[in-house]
Amino acid sequence: MKKRSLLVIFAMVLSVMLVFTACGGQGQQNNDDNNDVTGTDDNNTTLSGTVSTDGSTSMEDVIGSLGEAFKEANDGVEFTYNPTGSGSGITAVSEGRCDIGLSSRALNDEEKSSGLEETVLAYDGIAIIVNNENPVSDLDLETIAQIYTGEITNWSEVGGNDAEIVVIGREGGSGTRDGFESITDTEDQCQYRQELTSTGDVITTVSQNPDAIGYASMASVSDNVKVLTVGGVAPSEETVLDGTYPIQRPFVLVTKQGTALSDVAQAFYDFALSADAKDIISDAGAVPAAE
Repeated sequence: MKKRSLLVIFAMVLSVMLVFTACGGQGQQNNDDNNDVTGTDDNNTTLSGTVSTDGSTSMEDVIGSLGEAFKEANDGVEFTYNPTGSGSGITAVSEGRCDIGLSSRALNDEEKSSGLEETVLAYDGIAIIVNNENPVSDLDLETIAQIYTGEITNWSEVGGNDAEIVVIGREGGSGTRDGFESITDTEDQCQYRQELTSTGDVITTVSQNPDAIGYASMASVSDNVKVLTVGGVAPSEETVLDGTYPIQRPFVLVTKQGTALSDVAQAFYDFALSADAKDIISDAGAVPAAE
């Protein structure tokens, strides 16, 4: 009888212990589940810090739009753009004064040999612009070159008014100038009346002078100037992409070989080259580089 009583008591104690063990195990499982929901994941770190870019004024609309989109997606991020011109931007990244340089021309051999790397972000047409009052609407590449080198000096020679042509261009070191002069084969030959330091200045000057001619990024021009066709072809995303518009150049991201970007700068770089950025680049007036 005593043995049976002891067995019953032992069984009851064992049952109670099993219940507590099960409850404890369930509690641990619940804690583990809660950790999965609220715990931090090393792969989901929040970006913070500043991405600094420097260079081409022609890339202002494109890089500004990309920067704004990147900031909207990353609350802890600051984005800066210093519109100094392609040559200055290339120097800035070489000297470590910015994360990413911006150039509206390809790097030359000397720049590449110094350890700089280029990645084409987009392509841009260089628009030939005149004042809205100018009756001329089309010039071929040869005639444009003759105007810029001083062989043609009066608008009447190309079907316009009897007025001296005022030749406007960019300063030395400008990617737009390098691209224009290289394509028109006018390097070191142009007879500029004015050499201006930004795309906006060229557009404003031409808009205010009925006898002026200039060149500017297709992505930056607006209705306050008249864009000429070149050999009958207007600059557009389609004509730049298919190569029928002859005056075009790349928009380039410049980095320094062997120097790793910060996490936030690398994230922006990856975003700018991603499929998600293509519509942003197109909306800003440039042609996204093919994958």
